[in-house]
Amino acid sequence: MSASKASATRQAGFPQGLFLLLPITLAVIGVSVFSVTVAQMQAHFRGATFFGSATIFGSPAGDYLVNVLQTMPGFWIVTFSPVAGWLADRFGRRTILLWSMLVYALAGVAPYRLEAIYPILFTRCLVGMCESVILTITTTMLCDYFKGRSRERWLASQTGTASLSALIIIPLGGILGSRLGWHGPFLVYLYSLLLFFFVLAFCWEPVHEAPSADEIAKVNSEARYQTMPWARMIGIILITVVGSVMFYSTITQNANAFLSLKLNPAQLSFYMTIASLGVPIGTILFWVIGRLQIGLLLFVDFLLIGIGFTWMSAATPDNIMGYVYATNIQQIGCGLILPTLLVWATQGLAYRIRGRGNGLWQGAFGIGLFISGATLTFLGRHLGGLLPAFGVLGKICFAAALVAIVAKLIWGRGALPAPAAAGGAMGGSD
Repeated sequence: MSASKASATRQAGFPQGLFLLLPITLAVIGVSVFSVTVAQMQAHFRGATFFGSATIFGSPAGDYLVNVLQTMPGFWIVTFSPVAGWLADRFGRRTILLWSMLVYALAGVAPYRLEAIYPILFTRCLVGMCESVILTITTTMLCDYFKGRSRERWLASQTGTASLSALIIIPLGGILGSRLGWHGPFLVYLYSLLLFFFVLAFCWEPVHEAPSADEIAKVNSEARYQTMPWARMIGIILITVVGSVMFYSTITQNANAFLSLKLNPAQLSFYMTIASLGVPIGTILFWVIGRLQIGLLLFVDFLLIGIGFTWMSAATPDNIMGYVYATNIQQIGCGLILPTLLVWATQGLAYRIRGRGNGLWQGAFGIGLFISGATLTFLGRHLGGLLPAFGVLGKICFAAALVAIVAKLIWGRGALPAPAAAGGAMGGSD
C-alpha cells in the first residue's frame, strides 16, 4: 500500500487532536513568557542605541527595543500567516509544520546565550515567522482531520487552551527570571521540541480524496467554495479584527485597570487569575450553543462582551470583586467569539484553499495584538482613563451585536449558516 493510501485510511482521534491543539500555547509563549522580566531586560539594555540615537520618540532606545522584542512575533503573525497558508496549500502540511517547530525552538532559546539586543531581535523575527506557520498549519490540519461537530470542538478548544496556558507560562517565566536572570524565560521555548516529537510520531500528512457523486451533489447544494471567496473573507476578517481587539484589550490592560482601582500589587496575581477564567468557560459554552446560526452566535458574543466592558467601566475601588465579575462576563464573550469566527472563516472552504483561509484569519487575529494597545491609549488620553475607554469598547460591541441580529433577520440562514452546517459542507458529519 502506498504512503498516500495508508494515510488516507487512518482515522484521527484524541492524540492527533491534542497534539495539534497544544501548539496554540506557543503563541502565548511568544507574547507572555518574559513579561515578568521586562524590567530586568530594560535595565540590561538601557545603553542600547537606535541608529546611533539614545532615544526613540522621547523614550530610552533600550526600553523601546525591549518592548519591540515582546511584540515582534505578533507582527510576523500578521504579515506572514497568509504566506504560511499558501505554503501549506502548495507544499503540504506536516513537513513544513515539523521544520517550523524545530526552527521555533532553536530561535526561541537562542537569546539564552545572547547579550546584544539586535541579534535577539533577529531571533524574534524567526520566532514570529515560525509561529505564524505553526498556528496556521495546526488549525488547518484540525480541519483536515476532523469533520462536523468534532472539528468545531477542537477549533473552539484553541481559545480556552491558550488562556489556561497563560496561567502556567507567565508564572514559569517569572520563576526562571528570578533564578537565571532575564535570560531564563527563553528556556521555555524548548517546549516546542517536545511538540515536534509528538507531531512526528502521531500525525501524518492529510490526504485529499476525490469526492463521490453523492458528496459532489451535497457540496453543490451547500455551495462549498472551490476558489477563495474574497468578499466573504474580507467581511469575516474585519469582524475578526474587532473581536481580536476586544480579546486583547483585557489581556494586555487588566493589570493596569486593577492598579487604577487602587488594588494592592501583592494581590494582583490572585485577582487576575480569577478574572481570566471566563475565556475557557466561554469555550466550553461554545460546545453547548455552537450549533446556533452564526448571526445568533455573534449577537450573543458581542452582547456579553459589551455588557462586561460597560460594567467594567463603572467599577470603583470600593468594589474590586464587581470588576472581577464584569471581566469574567467580558471574557466569556471572548471565549465564545473567537471559535465562532474561526469556524465561520473555515466553513465551506475546499481542501486546496483551506490553508490560505486559515492564514488570513490568523493574520486578522494578530492585528488585534497591535491596535488594541494603541486604541486604548488613544481613548484613555481623551476620555480620562482606562475604565472610560472600556466603556467605549462596550458601546462598539453593542452596535456590533445589533448589526449581527439585524443581518440575521434580513438575510436569514443563507447568509450566515450554522457551524454544524459548515462542518457538513467540509466533509460530512461525525
